[in-house]
Parts: sequence; structure tokens; C-alpha cells
Amino acid sequence: MTDTGVPANRLTAAAVRAELASLADPADAVHLQRFFKTGPGEYGEGDVFIGVRVPQTRKAVKRFAGMPLSEIDELLDSPVHEHRLAGLVILNGEMAKASRTRGGEARQREIVELYSAAVSRGRVNNWDLVDASAEFVLGPWFLERPRDPLFELAASDSLWHRRVALLTTFAFIKRGDTATTLALCELLLPDRRDLIQKAVGWMLREIGKRVDPAILAGFLDAHAANMGRTALSYATEQLAAERRAHYRAQR
Repeated sequence: MTDTGVPANRLTAAAVRAELASLADPADAVHLQRFFKTGPGEYGEGDVFIGVRVPQTRKAVKRFAGMPLSEIDELLDSPVHEHRLAGLVILNGEMAKASRTRGGEARQREIVELYSAAVSRGRVNNWDLVDASAEFVLGPWFLERPRDPLFELAASDSLWHRRVALLTTFAFIKRGDTATTLALCELLLPDRRDLIQKAVGWMLREIGKRVDPAILAGFLDAHAANMGRTALSYATEQLAAERRAHYRAQR
């Protein structure tokens, strides 16, 4: 029996799928397919939803803490979006537990390798999946390690790889470390994909809010004229109206 009261032999991908199936709502599935842009030519093309909202998924998987990584990996390979999200939420918990455990580096490495492989084979493939996982899995791992792999992801042709790179740095921002975020934002400035524009602006805004407004101002002074409209809008939205107008006029 695990700490959550679930027998160890029930910590399976099949059990998670059954739990989510019991919560599925076909009407919500239709809404989610539209919301996450699953139509032809859209960024989520071909993704499958069964109609489970994110808060429901998070609540449901609390019972599955301690699930073997092989079962989590099975969830990540599911064609169903909610299954992949469930796997990532469980994986976040495993990474947090490993990070708190003395001598947990080997376990952390195993988790990071599993996650990185899932990213590489295109299983972390929508903005909510990236945003719910990158900072919580890769963030802790790269806090005290060389960050070259993040720049490799940022140079990828994959929209999701680039967003993973940037969203990983949210963990650094929360520790007051902005250097990697700023470097990646500068690297990705020419990228006009909407979901990268939003991520760049969001991370810059968080630097100004959580770390130092002067750091944000310095980046904007140097780059506002070359920023996309969306990135600049997100980055400046919490500035005073006069400062916001000043930077937006630079474009």
C-alpha cells in the first residue's frame, strides 16, 4: 500500500486511464479540441481529447503518487491529451520528491532523461503540457548545472522544444537568476510564432515582477524596437501607462 492508499499494483497507466475515463465529458471534449487548436494546420493538429478539465486531472492523479516511471512513460505515449497531462503531473511530483531526498540525484537524472526523451519524440506537444512540466522537471535539474541543452532546444525547428527551453527558465527566475532567460529571449526575438512570442513576453514580464524592474527595462531599452508586437505587449503589460507607451512606440 502506498502513502496515498492506492495498492502498489494499481499504480498503472491503465488505472489512470480508467480514472480519467470516468470523468470524461464529450461536450467538454469538443470545446477542448477547439481551444487547443487541433484542426488541420493548427498547432495542436490531430490531438485527441476525452473531455477532462485540468483541475479534475490534477485532483485525480494525486492518488497515483509513486507510480513507476515505465507506467508514466506509457501515459506520455498516449494519443489522448489528458493522459499525457496526467503523466506529466505525476512526473512533476516524482521530481519534487527526488529533489528533497538525500542522494536523490540518480533518481532525478532518470526522471529528466525520461522527460527529455518524451520531449524529443513529440509527446510534450501543446502549450499547457509544456507549461505544466518544463519548469518543474528540467528547472530543478539545470539550476546548478550547465544549461547548454536548453540552448540546443531553443535552436530546434520544433515549436514545442523552443517553448520547453524558455519555460524551463521560469524555475531560475523564481530563484532570482535571469541570465539564461534573457539570453534565450534575445535568441528567440526573431521567432514570430505566437506561442513563442507569448512565452518571451511572459518570461520578461516575470523578471520585472519577481526579480528587478531595472533588468526588464534594460532589455527593453536594447531590444524593444526589434520585438514582435505580442512579445512586447506581454512584457510591458504591468508597466505604468507612460512607460508602456514609450516602449511600444519603439517598434
